[in-house]
Amino acid sequence: MAKDKKGKSHKEERKEYTFNKLKGLGQEIIEDIEQNKVPSVRVPSRGTGNIVYDEAKRYYVLGDRYGKRSLGNVKQIRKMGQMVYVANFCKDLVAREKTATIREMYYVSEGWGISFKNQQESNIVGEDLEVTLGTTREDLGLMPEEDGASVYGDITLTDEVEINASKMGKSGYTISPTIDQVELGECNVDKVLAVETMGMFHRLVQENAHKRFNCLIVGLKGQAARATRRFLKRLNEEKGLPVYICNDGDPWGFHIAQVIISGSAKLAHVNHDLATPDAKFIGVTASDIINYDLPTDKLKDVDVLRLKELSKDPRYKSDFWQTEIKKMLKIGKKAEQQSFSKYGLEYVVDEYFPAKFEEMENQA
Repeated sequence: MAKDKKGKSHKEERKEYTFNKLKGLGQEIIEDIEQNKVPSVRVPSRGTGNIVYDEAKRYYVLGDRYGKRSLGNVKQIRKMGQMVYVANFCKDLVAREKTATIREMYYVSEGWGISFKNQQESNIVGEDLEVTLGTTREDLGLMPEEDGASVYGDITLTDEVEINASKMGKSGYTISPTIDQVELGECNVDKVLAVETMGMFHRLVQENAHKRFNCLIVGLKGQAARATRRFLKRLNEEKGLPVYICNDGDPWGFHIAQVIISGSAKLAHVNHDLATPDAKFIGVTASDIINYDLPTDKLKDVDVLRLKELSKDPRYKSDFWQTEIKKMLKIGKKAEQQSFSKYGLEYVVDEYFPAKFEEMENQA
């Protein structure tokens, strides 16, 4: 495992940082009590008015507005108590190097005497904690319920044991929710190709696209989970690999790509760990639909509305996005990435991706 100057691994560093943050939160409350002060916690606001698109960083960030949660306010006592319980629960997880799903935490809270009305409420308190401490839910030991996406290709990963993602069967390595605890080792590729559907992922693996393009293939499984976005960012930053994204040619595919590139408003407090601003969307574009004469479906009213929303979103202000959005609205059509199968199963690897990568190289 890679070590820093003090001999600590990336995993050990993050554990120590998170544990100290949790411990410090408790100590602040205790100090307030000892000094006869009313305990309070400052929680950064996650309201839409405090979410700002940072032009320099190229992703959404939180502004400087804060809310105050105090035991001196009757309406906030319950929320404050819930946050303290969740923090204590997470401190125990981190100390014992254990994890729990957000669903498990919700059920565990039934024994706290200050339980949640529903899981949505417990999820919100968990998010409040991560934004207050400046850490991530995963570092706190809280895991999502969904299965991870997959990566296939020549990269060595170490999480207790060393594995190579090209030798894990045709389904590849499932990206761990605790991906920051996984060391990225030897990586003998020069790019990453992330695709929206697992159907396309398996097609690329079957056609040996990882060898043909000397790349890692990442199957996003729709909207990329936080761990998947973090993995892509680490590959880009730590391994210097360019990231290319190929999704369905519709407003929802555009959005999935842009969340990887510029982050989401909802996760503005952790976009610095998740967004990969240099990642490139290579298709399926409205231009591809026309140039490759792809099978299409007519845009629904909800698609048209979404495209118009995207056109006003600061993440889509570049000439590329504005052109593709207007073109899709003009033709009134959308297409799935697997529509290239019209020309045969191998066409997407034999023709489409080589042309796209050549186009990217010419633009560099």
